[in-house]
This record gives sequence, C-alpha cells and structure tokens, in this order.
Amino acid sequence: MKKPKIIFKYEEFSAQSLQNLKAQSIFFGSPLRFNDTYDCALNPSLKNPTEKQLEVIRHHYTDIEDVPPQVKVEFKNASKSKLKLLIERVTLQALRMHNESLVRKIGVSCFSEKNDDLLMWAHYGGKYKGFCLEFATSYEPFKLMRKVKYTTVMPKLNPASVILNNDFEQVLDLYFTKSKSWDYEKEWRVIHAEANTMYTYESEALKAIYFGPDIDMQSLEIICLVISGQNPGVKFWRGKRSTERFKVDFEPFKYINHIEAKRRSLNT
Repeated sequence: MKKPKIIFKYEEFSAQSLQNLKAQSIFFGSPLRFNDTYDCALNPSLKNPTEKQLEVIRHHYTDIEDVPPQVKVEFKNASKSKLKLLIERVTLQALRMHNESLVRKIGVSCFSEKNDDLLMWAHYGGKYKGFCLEFATSYEPFKLMRKVKYTTVMPKLNPASVILNNDFEQVLDLYFTKSKSWDYEKEWRVIHAEANTMYTYESEALKAIYFGPDIDMQSLEIICLVISGQNPGVKFWRGKRSTERFKVDFEPFKYINHIEAKRRSLNT
C-alpha cells in the first residue's frame, strides 16, 4: 500500500505535548491505554483448518519428541471433531501467551491522513484548543508506519500457521485492525519495540503546525516561540471555523515575537 508523503498527529495543549515538541520527540504509548476496547483485537477467532491441515497437525504432534506421551495419544486417536477442538485449544493458548507478552512490551503511536477532521480535533486536538503536527514520511520513524484496516468483523487467524510454523506475524496485524466505526480517522500507526518510549525525530521531519480554531493566543505564542528557536523552517497555519460549512479552514501566518514587532514599529 502506497504511503502518503505527509502525515498528521493531533495534540492537545499540555505540558507533556510541549515537552515532546521541545525535545522533537514522539511518544509511543501502550495499547493497553487505548480508548477503544476492541482496538488491537486481542481476542481473535480462528479459521477452520482444512482436511489436509488437520492431518498435518495430527502428525506434527504425534512426531514431536518433546510432546508428552498422553498428548501424542490424544492427537493420534482423536476423531475429526475432537481434533478440531484440540487444535483450537492449543492455538488459543499459544496466542494468549504471545499476546500477553507482546501487548505489555510494544509501544504504538498514531497518525492521520487528515488535518481538518472535526471529530479528530474534538477527540485528540484538545477540543479545538490544541494543535496538529505535519510530518514528512520520508524520515524515521514514519518509514515504518502501516495503514490501519477498518472492518465490521473480527479478524480470524490461521491455526496451522501458528502450530506448524510458529508464525505470530499475523498477530501483529491485529494491532493495525480496528472497527469500521473508526474509519473517519484515516489512521496510520508506527510500532516501537518498547512501550512508553520517546523517539527523537530529525528536525527536518516536522514541516508544519496547524493550530485549532479555539486555541488561546498565549498557548499559540508559546508553541511558536519553541518552534522558532529550533525549527525555523516549520510553517504555521491558523485554524478558523468556516461560516458556510462544517469545516475548519487554515490560513498561513508568519509569527513575529513581541520584541521584533516592537523594533519594527519603532523603525517605521
């Protein structure tokens, strides 16, 4: 899937978001704190194995040396229906152990293709009082981002891949799957190997900042002062509520601090 050239991250105005901005860092939080209880779909269902897969798995457990003798006998003599139940039990146990370990380790950071979505501003942009960052995806860590898939049904995993190939890559796909109800977010995600980690990006990665239409001037100026001192190439856009449509319009502006503005007025 083709990756967009730019991506956006909504932020509320807070001490933490300012610290992140000053440190030029992105926070990778734990998925355990996500507000959607279905997010990451950590309790997936399983696909029905084919007739061939059933017999391959049967022989797999019969031939492995370190499998307890009673388990070998159970798999060898199981009827087709009983074998399906055994496979389901073994697969779900393996997935549960893997998920419990993975979900406590990894960190996730979320981004959007859009910078003007009203729900995104309401939910993640401090109720229109925050800001939105624009990043170029040609820099790290955005090269590793993946698009979130939205669906109406819970994903199903292949038990044969888990048992025969120890394949847990399909489990990672669950972290990029969400309910169709959230598709307005147009979300892309980046996963870090460790949760609650700050990743420092290159200065050139940050291209612009979009200010919510309800941000107060003091907050706006604080952000402009921070950015002007370390990312002079970043463009500023001021949000304004449209009077004709349910939409936030943005206009570019150049920030001038009070001292410079006063100096200019004295020289005119």
